[in-house]
Amino acid sequence: MGEFSRNALVGLCFGFMWGILCSIAILYSIYLSAYRKAVKDSLKQVKPLRYTQVLEKLLAKKEKKAAASTSNPQGTAV
Repeated sequence: MGEFSRNALVGLCFGFMWGILCSIAILYSIYLSAYRKAVKDSLKQVKPLRYTQVLEKLLAKKEKKAAASTSNPQGTAV
């Protein structure tokens, strides 16, 4: 009985690790395909609406951060 339980435990651990690794591989492939799509969209001559909206938000946030750092160079609260 002890041999069966040890083999079952090893099989369970390998099965669990296999499942986790497969799910990580799937998530990684989804991430890469989304990244490729984003790069392809950024290289288009006519930018998609979503791309321009996100770019405007990022630039506004960057300008706001730059304005805050130039108005308060020591980084202390007023």
